[in-house]
Amino acid sequence: MRPNTLVLIASSMLALGSALATKNGPTAEMPSEAVAILSPTAGNSVSGTVRFTAVLGGVHVVADISGLAPGSKHGFHVHQFGDMSKADGTGMGGHFNPAGVPHALPPTMERHAGDLGNVTADSHGVAHLDATFQGVSLYGRNTILGRGVIVHAKADDGGQPTGNAGARVAQGVIGVAKPSG
Repeated sequence: MRPNTLVLIASSMLALGSALATKNGPTAEMPSEAVAILSPTAGNSVSGTVRFTAVLGGVHVVADISGLAPGSKHGFHVHQFGDMSKADGTGMGGHFNPAGVPHALPPTMERHAGDLGNVTADSHGVAHLDATFQGVSLYGRNTILGRGVIVHAKADDGGQPTGNAGARVAQGVIGVAKPSG
């Protein structure tokens, strides 16, 4: 066989394994839950917890975020890197976008995998999100494990290239969680 044929066969086998894992859910070697603990970036007081659970075709996300201005709206994204070494959150890089598609807000299907839309704070400055997102997973090509979560200062307006959401007010790294079951 030619080398390119072997690469194609290996790629097909990896894709099939990933498809089966997605279809059948995580195996014992694959995580079923992940968590990010949000810490404030320099000069901010936003913090919280984001839990991710593998579901058929995507990830169920439950976020509880505090320290926001009452009634405010904030961009909420998975970013490329889990690098919290920069106090302003810029170590996290840009939005996670493995398919190289334009930015958009959910429920638009063609968007950065990391585009999770916005969170809205209640009258006490607390935001709660409970939603399922397609295009990301806890294993395989679109894994979010080891990547970053960012809460932005402003709302994501859906504009290009990243939604005009402004500075980063909180950051966290997505890590494997101990299953809650």
